[in-house]
Amino acid sequence: MKNVKALSLAAIMAMTAVAAGCGSDKGSGSGDSKGKDVKLSLRHTNVRDTSKATQDILLKAVKAAETAIPGLKFELDGVEDTVNRDTKLKAEMAAGNPPKIFDLFGGADTQNYSKAGHLLDLTPILAELGLSDKFLDLGEFTIDGKVYGLPRSGYIEGVFYNKTMFADAGVTPPTTWDEFMAVCEALKAKGMVPVAAGTGGPDGWVVNMIANSLFVREAGMEVQEGFVKGSHKWTDAAVVNAFKKLEDLKTKGYLDSSALALKYAEGQAKFYQGGAAMLMDGSWAINAFEDAEKSKIAGNVGFFNFPQVGGPGDGYINGGFSNGYGFSSHVNEDELKGVKEFIKQFYTEALQKEALLTSNDFPAMKIADTSGTTGVINEVLSVSKDAKGIFPAFDSIVQPKVKVTLETTMQELIGGKTTPEKAAEKMQKVQDEANAEK
Repeated sequence: MKNVKALSLAAIMAMTAVAAGCGSDKGSGSGDSKGKDVKLSLRHTNVRDTSKATQDILLKAVKAAETAIPGLKFELDGVEDTVNRDTKLKAEMAAGNPPKIFDLFGGADTQNYSKAGHLLDLTPILAELGLSDKFLDLGEFTIDGKVYGLPRSGYIEGVFYNKTMFADAGVTPPTTWDEFMAVCEALKAKGMVPVAAGTGGPDGWVVNMIANSLFVREAGMEVQEGFVKGSHKWTDAAVVNAFKKLEDLKTKGYLDSSALALKYAEGQAKFYQGGAAMLMDGSWAINAFEDAEKSKIAGNVGFFNFPQVGGPGDGYINGGFSNGYGFSSHVNEDELKGVKEFIKQFYTEALQKEALLTSNDFPAMKIADTSGTTGVINEVLSVSKDAKGIFPAFDSIVQPKVKVTLETTMQELIGGKTTPEKAAEKMQKVQDEANAEK
């Protein structure tokens, strides 16, 4: 497992570079007016209404690549992200037949699929296209010095809040856990739902955004790699304390009582429709909050870092570059040319800037100009720059079976079906099994 170090977002965002522009009329193909028919399957996860701007950017790159190589045709397959990661892609990888281009999660997923021989080594392709030094961080997609995936964008997780609800309750953004719980109580006293969440069914990962920040706050950033290395255990007192805090959030009525009955998009909508005061979410969700046609709180959303608990992980913020595209190693010469052209057209400074402005996506590449941003994205940028550093999501580090088990276990915890202590014991049992399988 790679060594994950905290990154300073201020340093990251200060880095600049000039990348090749999108839509160049010189492609990787021969440039002939007629070319060999080549079809490339492309699995993406831009299926929600709030992902339209992101999908438009993908379509621009696809069109540019098809124009550059006559005869090249992309066959797009849109799938919900959890279904892709936990079901379809797993089955396709097991069968050795993934799409030629597909949505890929960094960390453990990339490590497992690269070891199975199903991921294309992108290291020489990046060098050929002059992109080797254009990304802010490829660590989550790098295994033994080779790059097997490329992030689409970066992300930051934290607490988004409704400024009007906060004002009505007479509260301000908290910095400590005690202050956070007091804010929740004040909101509840006003008849407001303090914290929204849609974490039912396959969306157990949603409540884990809270759990992840809690156990890193309590135990420190090294706890995540420690689970895998065996130097830390889920049964450690600090981790159990994190689970107790999550349990308190639910038993005191601060976490939406319908959280387990709602899917991610429904919980998110409850927040931006004005039905709850706060939501733990990632910067990828900003586009939904600022959509004036659907959101009742557009222009009225604030952001703060997850509260401090008095532990060694205080002051850091969850973020990284986990979501991106992977490419099948099972491609012929013509398909490889199409893959290279897609990379060339999609990973440009122009499209990264467009994604920042239209989708509020953190750039994955070094871009010289980040001006023009408005609204809550500016608060996210400011809070991130003030953080001590960035820690990656736990599911980019732990084994997939541990990730899935934490999702169902945290659902059981907030559903009152287990205790923090029993949850920790269950997690450690699965972690021991996963570690023994290495």
